[in-house]
Amino acid sequence: MKTFEPKSIIEPFRVRSVEPIRFSTLEQREAALAKAGYNPFLLRAEDVLIDLLTDSGTGAMSSRQWAGMIASDESYAGASSFYRFEHAVQDVTGFKHVIPAHQGRAAEHILFATIANPGQVIPSNAHFDTTRAHIERQGAQARDLPCVQSQDPKLNYPFKGDMDVDALRTTIEEVGAARIPAVMMTVTNNACGGQPVSMANVRAASALARAHGIPFIIDACRFAENAWFIKTREPGYEGAKPIEIARQMFSLADGCTMSAKKDGMSNIGGFLALNDDQLAARCRNLEILTEGFPTYGGMAGYDLEAVAQGLYEALDEGYLRYRIRSIEYLGEKLLAAAIPIVQPTGGHAVYIDARALLPHISPLQYPAWSLNNGLYLVGGVRGVEIGSVMFGRQPDGSERIAALDLVRLAFPRRVYTQSHVDYLAEVILEVAAQKADLPGYRIVEEAPVLRHFTGTTRPAGSASAPNEARSRASTPSPRRMRKASSTSNVTLRWCSSLRRQFPPSRRKTVIARSKRYGSGREKRVTITQSSWTLACT
Repeated sequence: MKTFEPKSIIEPFRVRSVEPIRFSTLEQREAALAKAGYNPFLLRAEDVLIDLLTDSGTGAMSSRQWAGMIASDESYAGASSFYRFEHAVQDVTGFKHVIPAHQGRAAEHILFATIANPGQVIPSNAHFDTTRAHIERQGAQARDLPCVQSQDPKLNYPFKGDMDVDALRTTIEEVGAARIPAVMMTVTNNACGGQPVSMANVRAASALARAHGIPFIIDACRFAENAWFIKTREPGYEGAKPIEIARQMFSLADGCTMSAKKDGMSNIGGFLALNDDQLAARCRNLEILTEGFPTYGGMAGYDLEAVAQGLYEALDEGYLRYRIRSIEYLGEKLLAAAIPIVQPTGGHAVYIDARALLPHISPLQYPAWSLNNGLYLVGGVRGVEIGSVMFGRQPDGSERIAALDLVRLAFPRRVYTQSHVDYLAEVILEVAAQKADLPGYRIVEEAPVLRHFTGTTRPAGSASAPNEARSRASTPSPRRMRKASSTSNVTLRWCSSLRRQFPPSRRKTVIARSKRYGSGREKRVTITQSSWTLACT
């Protein structure tokens, strides 16, 4: 018999437990979305058919993970489950100190509360939302230095998650190494379309940071997927195993933060891993205060067991081949139907370019937010906006248009099958066919940070509810702006809440008054519709 090499890549597992999903009508989904303030984060999970909000903690665990959980040690201090967890983390990453945390953002809190101070700068290839929020909470600046290729969604470049190393060099020269407590590298680069980072780029950024005595820290949430892309896209790594690639990548760093809810294959958990003895001691002191004793750190013993096993399962070649191919499969279907997506597809999600798909909605009316709501209304699909709602609000309260307006469809690990993906593609194509009916949105209520989690919105053309007021928590509310001249018939708001769309190729200069600047003080705002840039002078 000849060797059989199938073209199909099947799921490398059998399904032995199922969870029913609830089908709903368009009318039911319209009511649910309105009740949620047109924010998919606020929907009840039972009202969602295909849930692609995140791949964080939403995957299915294996029989070996469940077996380890049943045999876990729940001792408060010195549990054997912790030592198995510690061994697995040290084996994969090589870092000396392992500090468990209940999830990745807790590890970020411990790290940045320990190292970051006002006036400092922490560069990255691109910080994601919670990382940025923790840095800014300490009064430091989270500075994104993505490679230029990442800004073109259509460009098929193998490592669009790379950092601009020249920009990092310029930042170090401009800011000074003493004001940079760490350089971060996120693998894969979630904010730029789930794109991978090459080993060459990790090495170059690491060498530059270390040459200036700056710690180099990896955000390792999807380290296994990044290792697979290095294996399949970077010359010289074709024959290497994913775990070997991961170990080499970690060897170039001084530590890492990790949400084990991604490539730890667990429903909860994370860790901070470091080599520096003194820094690790300071972080452990804070861990005891905020997370718990250092041998559990906010995690139950069964969670520690799940992560200890999951780290190795995430590096399995059969699993990685299947997972990456699942994302490619949807991407190919969308490209064949001329749906604009970030190319090439990344490791955990397909990112739809909402700004390109919905050119009739201005970035200041949030096209990705609109598209995400459209996916839910048409097919019960929940994704997440990665654009000007998530990243538009600045620490000073001003509004900035994000570089891209994307809808991320993140695949939970080992949960959905090919038929689910086929249905998903149908929904996306149907929404694209009805795109002219999708409205822009305006923000009604928002928190001062991470507003996309809990904020509420309304379609831009809808009437305001009685006594509706835009809430910014402790941030002063902006006043209405006066018209600049008798020829301007557009009433605007201050740049922190600018929402109105301008006629094509028009530029308007308006005089703004804001409580923030005191009574009678004025600022001039220039808006150029053609490039959708906002300049406050």
